[in-house]
Amino acid sequence: MAEKKNSKLSIFLNGIIKENPTFRLLLGNCPSLAITTLAKNGVGMGAAATFVLVGSNIVISLIRKITPDKVRIPVFITVIAGFTTIVQLLLAAFLPELNKQLGIYIPLIVVNCIIFARAEMFAQKNPPVDSFIDGLGMGTGFTIAITIIGSVREILGSGTWMGIPVTVNLFEPATFFILPPGGFMIMGLLIALFNKLFSEKKSKTAKESESGCNGGCPGCSKAMHGGEAS
Repeated sequence: MAEKKNSKLSIFLNGIIKENPTFRLLLGNCPSLAITTLAKNGVGMGAAATFVLVGSNIVISLIRKITPDKVRIPVFITVIAGFTTIVQLLLAAFLPELNKQLGIYIPLIVVNCIIFARAEMFAQKNPPVDSFIDGLGMGTGFTIAITIIGSVREILGSGTWMGIPVTVNLFEPATFFILPPGGFMIMGLLIALFNKLFSEKKSKTAKESESGCNGGCPGCSKAMHGGEAS
């Protein structure tokens, strides 16, 4: 039971850290750059994409055994388009201002590489529960990433965060950061920082795994104290 729980948790965390769609896999860069001039846009876009990810993953997983391989791509697109239409109508009805801010990037969720990739690589090969967790994890990772990008750009470029002034008497905001060049720069720096933080840990773990030693074996102990390992 513990192993099963760990497996589910690893699927969820995979989308946040190991295979973060924005910072690791560099997928969905179009909305990641275009709508992240405000932090709330990142939250809204991330929530919309997560809804479509989770819904399409579940449906595609449920029908994977009855979907002919030759028509799986049109089936994936139809399912994703259905959930995208639902989220677009919900935003138009209940959050018209956010819907206006996100504009064309909501219907473009249909061709978002993140969603299509998870359908092709995970949902069609795994059961519904795992597919649900995968969609939730990937969506959460995407939301966190674009919200961070949007927060940094909004603070530096507009002097606000979620519309609240935060840089009064601290520094003068630079419009550059809410323009496309500033977006590319901020995103690149955050990608580099994310990979720096998590690649070192991964590299260390990989080396320990390859050697079959975590530093506590007699050979390592002798080496640490200047002795030779036999």
